[in-house]
Amino acid sequence: MPRQVVLATHNAHKVEELRAIVARVRPDLEVVGYDGPEPRETGTTFADNALIKARTACAHTGQLALADDSGLCVDVLGGSPGVFSAYWAGHVKDATANLELLLDQLADISDPHRSAQFVSTIALVSPEGDHRVVEGRWPGRLATAPRGVGGFGYDPIFVPDGQPADAERTVAEWSAAEKNAASHRALAFVALAPILQEL
Repeated sequence: MPRQVVLATHNAHKVEELRAIVARVRPDLEVVGYDGPEPRETGTTFADNALIKARTACAHTGQLALADDSGLCVDVLGGSPGVFSAYWAGHVKDATANLELLLDQLADISDPHRSAQFVSTIALVSPEGDHRVVEGRWPGRLATAPRGVGGFGYDPIFVPDGQPADAERTVAEWSAAEKNAASHRALAFVALAPILQEL
């Protein structure tokens, strides 16, 4: 029977994405959903918030738990929205409003200065009290208008680095398999895989 790990999120998109990533990297590990209390994310860094969520899920379930805290960091905005990515347009999570506000804030910024990166920090907490934190960074830049229908959040305006200049696509134009192989969460989980082996 595969070892189980609780994924501390109520975000269905993240559950689906991380399950696909884990299946590629650690097929012997089963990611199970979490339906317990959602803690207040009072941290000032991705690592702080990831640990808050993982510790809450571990305490609630008594199982090994992992949590991802992630967001978009825009260079010209000093790394914002960062930890406030999900609430950039207000106190209610509204992906469309967040994206529209960010585009409005960058309306006069020329392409060479629209660099950004998706950051994912994953925390792993065991019932014995061990904890580990890893990070993945996915560099790119922001398009001036949304393109594509896939993904979620800021995916329709994020153009990852390393694509052919004549065929650049936003993440929302990528397939799920492409994203799961290259994303910030995929990079973070690659770093986490050997730690999971230890535990």
